[in-house]
Amino acid sequence: MLWMTPLRCVSGVRRIPAVSRRRLLVLSFVGLLCLAACGKNRALERILESGTITVITRNNAHCYYTYRDQDMGFEYDLAKAFADFLGVELKVKVSESWDRLLPSLDKGDGEFVAASLTITPSRSESVEFSREYLAVEQKAIAHKRNTEIKSIDDLEGKNIHVRQGTSYEERLLALKRDGLDVRIKVREEVLTQELVEEVAEGKIEVTIADSNVALLNRRYYPDIRIAFSIEKPQSLGWAVKKGEKALLNKINEFFETIKEDGTFEGIYNRYFARAKTFDHLDIKRFHERIETRLPMYEKVIKQAADLYGFDWRLVAALIYQESQFSPWAKSFSGVRGLMQLTLPTAREMGVNNRLNPKESIMGGARYLRQLHDLYDKAPEPDRTLIALAAYNVGKGHVLDARRLASKMSLDPNKWSSLEKTLPLLRQRKYYKNSRFGYCRGREPVFHVQNILTYYDILKRGAIEYAVKDHG
Repeated sequence: MLWMTPLRCVSGVRRIPAVSRRRLLVLSFVGLLCLAACGKNRALERILESGTITVITRNNAHCYYTYRDQDMGFEYDLAKAFADFLGVELKVKVSESWDRLLPSLDKGDGEFVAASLTITPSRSESVEFSREYLAVEQKAIAHKRNTEIKSIDDLEGKNIHVRQGTSYEERLLALKRDGLDVRIKVREEVLTQELVEEVAEGKIEVTIADSNVALLNRRYYPDIRIAFSIEKPQSLGWAVKKGEKALLNKINEFFETIKEDGTFEGIYNRYFARAKTFDHLDIKRFHERIETRLPMYEKVIKQAADLYGFDWRLVAALIYQESQFSPWAKSFSGVRGLMQLTLPTAREMGVNNRLNPKESIMGGARYLRQLHDLYDKAPEPDRTLIALAAYNVGKGHVLDARRLASKMSLDPNKWSSLEKTLPLLRQRKYYKNSRFGYCRGREPVFHVQNILTYYDILKRGAIEYAVKDHG
């Protein structure tokens, strides 16, 4: 047989026949391919063996940031849930720029990219994408006073500023190839939220942002207008290296699981749900009053928050929701002052004069602490949200809502459950069997949602976007 052909020796040097050499080269090449294939599909195995997984992401408002030494952000929370799903520790690698995100995978900086990346044909050439976990639309962003821009055709001849290396740039180039004379101003190392800010300040005329990013930034810059879509809905996906099928399958399984059990909805709502409800006048007024009224009470708010263990910005958001920073505020039900305390609650908290700003703030913070202590079985942030609802509607109605949640097989220690059951207490078939009777149950839900919106705006100034790596 050919493969047993004896080696020939010429002048003391053994030579391999040409046919054998070709066969040897083929076998060597096949062996290398096998080794490469085995190496490519071992990421999940290495993750489980090491007990850690590294996510590559971006340092911005919708991916990852730090607030009060705590890591957070939509993509971070999802990545942390994925690490928990695998039973490993999450490490974070921050990419310095968008165009380095995907190359970082090849360099081995991390096992997956979670950065609100749109799945595009050009990106799919270099990485494997998960199935869609969120659909977004590219939106044109203009100033509210700019009413001329109403459709894609109105972008003709306009200077449109976008970040380099984004799907926004790709889409604008496609529009240009199709005959639309847009002037694309590509900006390096500028966050989309910074371009949105420039629109709000009138420094640039138009930028482009994904719908989720646009909604999030509208509360920070209420003078912007989310005009129209320049592209059909697109899919966001996580990316892994080519060939890492086992890890990719696990990511797809993870998203399927968290969408079924409500985890995804909870994380999404934490960052984006309230952004869809937007009252321009209210948000604009809030921005004005944190400049004109908040400074008068900020020192006392910080003292009270520190004394009772809260973030002072949360207390400030509660005060604004209650009184809009007016110490003379009075409701139809007789509650008064900055913290809108009832007379019995004020007496219980040691407040002699509800119209005295310092007494009201200290008494209100103390009362919030008392409520917070009641719900020690609830995890954060649910515990704080339930306490805020009780501050508005009373402990009794919250108790009824929690009992109703249990009857409906909902977790009574989750705010998402009480968001469903509190409004039901307006209906006789539900409140007739409750201990505390009829409840205007939509009010505490709106109360909490508004506080979270104001809190998010106040937090923004303290969020850290400095690039940092963990692990």
